[in-house]
Amino acid sequence: MDRRKKDGIANFFIYASAGITVFLLVFIILFIVIKGLPGITIDFLTRNYEDKTTYVNIQLNKGEGGIGEDGYLPVLGAYITVNEQKGIALTKIDKDSPVKEAVDGLGEVYALKNKDTLTKIEDTAIDSYEKVKDSMTQEEYLKNIAEIFSEYAGQSVKIKVVRPGGGIVPMVVTTFYMIVLSLLIAAPVSILAAIYLNEYAVKGKLLNIIHFAIKNLAGIPSIIYGLFGSLFFVQILKMQYSLLSGAMTISIILLPTIITTTEETLKTIPNTYRESSLGLGATKLQTITKVILPSAVPGILVAVLLSVGRIVGESAALLLTAGTVAQIPKALFGNSASGATLTIKAYTLMKEENDLTTACAIGIILLIIIIGINISSKLITKKLLQKKGA
Repeated sequence: MDRRKKDGIANFFIYASAGITVFLLVFIILFIVIKGLPGITIDFLTRNYEDKTTYVNIQLNKGEGGIGEDGYLPVLGAYITVNEQKGIALTKIDKDSPVKEAVDGLGEVYALKNKDTLTKIEDTAIDSYEKVKDSMTQEEYLKNIAEIFSEYAGQSVKIKVVRPGGGIVPMVVTTFYMIVLSLLIAAPVSILAAIYLNEYAVKGKLLNIIHFAIKNLAGIPSIIYGLFGSLFFVQILKMQYSLLSGAMTISIILLPTIITTTEETLKTIPNTYRESSLGLGATKLQTITKVILPSAVPGILVAVLLSVGRIVGESAALLLTAGTVAQIPKALFGNSASGATLTIKAYTLMKEENDLTTACAIGIILLIIIIGINISSKLITKKLLQKKGA
């Protein structure tokens, strides 16, 4: 076989491999987008995940009862419709409606919103239409509800309100908290460690051992970190499933990446910078803080930004340390500090509820975040390099 044929075969495998890679990437993204796009709605982006039940006191309007043909209920100053599974839902609320001045059990204003569902008034439960549909039409059902409300016209009544969930707000907030807290812990430690390894450490066996350990840390599966975090942070330190337990575990995962990238960035700074600074009488610490680090900022920033992508995409470690509850953490650790990130929720949706559409919808949000991070890192680096060149 002559050289031309060998080159042709080699080129075929090179192009085929590149084509397969691109095809798989495009196929995966299209699959996620096509399956998840139907789940992307305003409610999905703006609501809490779980339904929220609240008892409120409302001063109903005075006047005649009844209900209009368009579903308008005068005593509430709002339009209502049938929520077949739970009760009646608000569809449109007047500007001066009393439901906007509803007060919860703590005495705080809890203004009702469109799609809030009323399921109980005083001691009278509002049967869902699902229970009574065999005996009455929807129009008759709404008239029956209107008669119940009319009995309390002009009075202050206690009403049970269910605010529907189905949104990703808690997971988005928890993911943001996890990013900020993890970077606050990992970034300073990693950058200082990289400075020591590149600027202070003497070449020899000790430095080789440290580099070997860092490389091994980078290769350990995240589930191992999760097991460690679950044992040490959750159980021994008694942080429980919490934001802080998850952030501490993620911080350990990030250390090798940020240390390695920062150290490589510091190595690219010419030694003439150091020699010139020291020759002018600056101390080693002054040289590092005033000369080396400013020159290395673009590379360090890229390392930190790319770490954000690792935090967003992490699941195994957080599953064992931060928990799976779809709520916004109210503390760093303790009973109210548990919260699920976007990746954890996507995992539990598939594993426990087999909800592919919602899981893929979350996948779309994750793709947008990751792409946004990559674009931001390139733009910020380009801008910093332009300033440095100027």
